[in-house]
Amino acid sequence: MPGEIIIYTDGASRGNPGPGGYGTVLVSGKHRLEKSEGFRLTTNNRMELLAVIAGLEALKKPGSNVTIYTDSKYVADAVSKGWLLLWESKAFKKKKNPDLWKRFLDVYRKHNVKIIWIKGHAGHPENELCDKLAVEASKMEKLSEDYGFNPEDPDSELFTESE
Repeated sequence: MPGEIIIYTDGASRGNPGPGGYGTVLVSGKHRLEKSEGFRLTTNNRMELLAVIAGLEALKKPGSNVTIYTDSKYVADAVSKGWLLLWESKAFKKKKNPDLWKRFLDVYRKHNVKIIWIKGHAGHPENELCDKLAVEASKMEKLSEDYGFNPEDPDSELFTESE
């Protein structure tokens, strides 16, 4: 069984919707990986969730023991309060970001994952780094397309981080 892996994550959006990005830092023993990507039009919540997904998708060995630190109540509460399984049981009907939640569940179930919420912008070095990576990614000249985000959808997330 692989050793413990710690993943720090953050997402950012300049406008909601607007250009956005995510930053992810993975740490295991002496190993470290930093990942980020920017998107042309997206939302903060999508980037928060995508940061977690990107971290989990970077893991090579199924069954890893993973602790994820996120400043997103949207992500942390959806998992820890059991909302996500309820949403899944209802096929994500009337829920935002079903494409990303399904992708999250697929990779989440391959590992032993614990998600811990931390206060953002509170001086936690790895969270601050993830924020910096996310913001820098959102300002890149070439931004990816967030194909799952549809600003024309009346259920599109525009303002809130809570569910």
